[in-house]
Amino acid sequence: MEFEAVIGLEIHVELNCATKMFCDCPNRPGDEPNVNTCPTCLWFPGAVPRLSSEALEKASLLCLALGGELQSRSAFDQKVYYYPDLPKGYQLSQAHLPLSRGGGIEVRDEKERIRKLRIHHIHMEEDVAKLVHEMEGRTPISLVDFNRAGAPLVEIVTEPDFRSPHEAMEFLKALRVQVRYAGASECSMENGTMRVDANISIRPAGTTAMNTKVEVKNMNSIRHVGDAIAYEIARQSASVQAGEDVVLHTRLWDPDRKVTLPMRAKFEGPCIPDPVVPLIELSEEWIEEMRARLPEMPAARASRFVEQYGLSGDEAAYLSSDPDLAGFFEALIGHGVAVRSGMHWLTTQLLPAVRDRQLELSNCRVTPERFAALLRMLEKEEINANAAREVLLQLFDGDAPPEEIVASRGFRQISDPTALASMVDKVIEDNPSAVADYRRGESKALGFLIGRVMQSSGGKANPKMIRGLLVKNLESGSRTAGA
Repeated sequence: MEFEAVIGLEIHVELNCATKMFCDCPNRPGDEPNVNTCPTCLWFPGAVPRLSSEALEKASLLCLALGGELQSRSAFDQKVYYYPDLPKGYQLSQAHLPLSRGGGIEVRDEKERIRKLRIHHIHMEEDVAKLVHEMEGRTPISLVDFNRAGAPLVEIVTEPDFRSPHEAMEFLKALRVQVRYAGASECSMENGTMRVDANISIRPAGTTAMNTKVEVKNMNSIRHVGDAIAYEIARQSASVQAGEDVVLHTRLWDPDRKVTLPMRAKFEGPCIPDPVVPLIELSEEWIEEMRARLPEMPAARASRFVEQYGLSGDEAAYLSSDPDLAGFFEALIGHGVAVRSGMHWLTTQLLPAVRDRQLELSNCRVTPERFAALLRMLEKEEINANAAREVLLQLFDGDAPPEEIVASRGFRQISDPTALASMVDKVIEDNPSAVADYRRGESKALGFLIGRVMQSSGGKANPKMIRGLLVKNLESGSRTAGA
């Protein structure tokens, strides 16, 4: 029997707010344990939570960026269950009246067909504390760090529209871009600001039944999500074919063994309206104000890049895939760099250097202004490409202008025709076999001769002029210096 998968995702995104959801404690979970706490996020009796206006605004921008419809009324509930990382016994969430309903993201499936994968709703909730497990002698102990308790989250709950690991992974990639553009979160799965649960079931292909699902929780990379879904589809298919029932429960993904492992029975605690946090009422004017604050989103930006800068669709989509990258590119062009040169050097030279140093484009020393100054020198042929690459690496190590580095290191290009002609004549004289090879039609010999001239100039010769002088000399059979 052939099966098809029915998959839905629940994505937790931590908002990049300055404070926690219901108190003024700093929202910095990575600080020393238990330093960012107060009676509210420690859940002392009598402490009154106050909803952060920044959290509401950023959550609303995220919802709008994903095509959601902000609800005029939303409210918090007490999601009642007990775990060691939730000692008050309930989590403030929005079970009954979520902040937003609807929305979705278009992706390409394995056959390059466009599919819109729908979002059911998006709600706000507070994060729980962090458990730290250690061994004290032979006795395992668990410690609780409350820095994360009360951190502002949204949970994005999709419809069960996904049919493959590929679609889930493409959805998460696109979602991450949209949320970053909205400025609501970094969506870094590596740093824990985006976590994914997947609900997976199978059914006979061609049917519409909704069968028992299995939840795989807390995956922290897009690749892990794809691998876990693929494994779970295969595991459930094998179980059904063997005559076994699929049992509702929760599993974890083991990335080392590449298997899902049983975690616990599926448990849903009761949700009751919270009597303390006031009802959220959003006016049409406020919603439109939030909508007006949304920046130009990636699809619109890519379309503009094609029209304004003459880029291909793939080039524009790549540059628009990250707001920092797109902003850097536009700043570069704004500082007088040619479009093709700017795109080429940004994507093939600067980005790899940034990644090698484990930096971010938005906070490295190579600003658009400094990078543009370097590329303008290259375009004016004041330096050659090899020198430009050397100067670029030095821009990471200090704040000196590119012009100063070029002058101090003697990188300025040699473009004097007499000086270059002398170098070319010397190389031709010293390499008669390469000259003969070129005149017999072996084009590689020209590259060899250009390399020898560059070597003799210490890498400073103007390669375009060298090529022209060599070709003129070799094809005429005369010496350039005496011409």
